[in-house]
Amino acid sequence: MNSNAMTRGLLFLSLVLTGVPGNTAVICAFLSVAYHEGRLSTADAIVLHLTSANLMVVCVRCLLEVLATFEIHNVFDDTGCKAVIFVYRSSRSLSIWLTFLLSAYQCLSVAPPGSRWAAARAMLAQYLAFIFLALWLINTSMSAAPLLFAVGARNDSRLLQNGINVEFCFLSFPSKLSRDTNGAAQVGRDVVPMALMATASLVLLAFLYRHSRQVKGLRGGGARQGPSAERRAAVTVVTLVTLYLLFYGVDNGLWVYTLTVPQTLGSSLISDLRIFFSSLYAAISPIVIVISNRKVNKQGVENSVQFLNMSGETL
Repeated sequence: MNSNAMTRGLLFLSLVLTGVPGNTAVICAFLSVAYHEGRLSTADAIVLHLTSANLMVVCVRCLLEVLATFEIHNVFDDTGCKAVIFVYRSSRSLSIWLTFLLSAYQCLSVAPPGSRWAAARAMLAQYLAFIFLALWLINTSMSAAPLLFAVGARNDSRLLQNGINVEFCFLSFPSKLSRDTNGAAQVGRDVVPMALMATASLVLLAFLYRHSRQVKGLRGGGARQGPSAERRAAVTVVTLVTLYLLFYGVDNGLWVYTLTVPQTLGSSLISDLRIFFSSLYAAISPIVIVISNRKVNKQGVENSVQFLNMSGETL
């Protein structure tokens, strides 16, 4: 095994060792809460679904990559490539959309009772199962290309034409137009929820900033206050969105670069970097997502609603 393969295997192994135990522990914790309390809150249900999608990303892609790299077990024949890339792309995009859903729900959660935004929040909670189903259908249907074009890696020069090199597999498209069309659809599927996620977070931050000024006025400006719950909530939301935009932004930038070359690269380095960055968030999500969700919902939201009711403000 050469040094490049060893480095690649160790990097993906680090994601597995971080992501599998962490996401599994979070899933077990939420299932325990659901068992003992009989239900989960809407935000917790979204986080549970999101963590499950992230666990699929780490297991289906990173773990199998490690096994194949160290020649322990290789599932990347034609059928394996189709299945692995399809599941990976579906769960990866589902993770992005679920993060947007969580951001949107947190944004709606600061709405005072009786407002139209509070009604939207209640509707989202009521139809959450249907929203999950719709996201699954949308993301799996948009990930159908690997089922048609993924093949196992082999010495065939024809795979270099209009193809994408992903180390153990090739995505061999019949024409440049089909490759570019599929690539544009993948970018659009990622960019839309990322833009909406950023917008929802900015709205939340703007609202919390305005509200913190009102709270300061209600408390009086004499004594200095420690970091408010609203500020802590804002910091966690910014952290969540920044990490997503960073990791998936790099991923999509490398994907666009791959589509601009006339012929697939002889090395899978670009593809490896894309998979690493898109899987990196899935590996560290047990820390970031849970902290963000808990602080926003238990601290920022409750205090925001309380002080909104005091000031009589409505959205």
